[in-house]
Amino acid sequence: MRDSLLIVVHVFSCVQFTFAVYYDYMHVVVPHQVTKMFSGYGGKFKFLTFWDAIIQAVFFFICMLNDWFGTNAVNPKKPPFIRKLKDYTFASFSFPVAMFVGIVFWGLMAVDRELVFPKAVDPYFPWWLNHLMHTMIMVSTMIEIILAPRKYPSRSNGLFGLCILLSCYMIWMHIIYYKSGIWVYPIMAVLTVPLRIMFMASAVLLTVILYLLGQTLDNLIWGNEYTKHQKSHAKSK
Repeated sequence: MRDSLLIVVHVFSCVQFTFAVYYDYMHVVVPHQVTKMFSGYGGKFKFLTFWDAIIQAVFFFICMLNDWFGTNAVNPKKPPFIRKLKDYTFASFSFPVAMFVGIVFWGLMAVDRELVFPKAVDPYFPWWLNHLMHTMIMVSTMIEIILAPRKYPSRSNGLFGLCILLSCYMIWMHIIYYKSGIWVYPIMAVLTVPLRIMFMASAVLLTVILYLLGQTLDNLIWGNEYTKHQKSHAKSK
């Protein structure tokens, strides 16, 4: 029953995020005179939200491959490569980045939406696409952590992958500013250099905390199952 439900969830999630990436890239056009941040150097790839939607689409495609060719067992003795890839991708990229994007986006929207998603953009960016890319990413990720067991990588390996991704994005964000003179997010433009450094450091710290939160939730939900499986495996020996 769980395996059948996982297949449905993974197919639905992969389709919705693939469609979100396609629709955003092909159909969402915000005129330059409305706001500069949606045009110019970098295009859609300047936004972490767009990166995250791609990450989620790829992750849930990996989940589908694992459903068909791998295993969703609680603690497989010799997990196939696709299961290892799925577990690592979820731990290092899918969960922490999805939760970061959703929490920071809606947090800044509550404080002052002009700092992250100006009201003038609303006529060009559909509300349903906004929720696909900023709300459903969290919902789908939480459903995945509840329904599917995983083996977290060592903390050093997991955080290494996450920090590489964050470093690449921050370097890319500064390249965009160097090439166009425009910060990807309006909040960066109103901060002084020291505050900008503190903001980015805080963003990295929050993402690391979210990684640890994902690992903690996984242990809370699946910890007993892991223990039972290990004990039964020990008895069988």
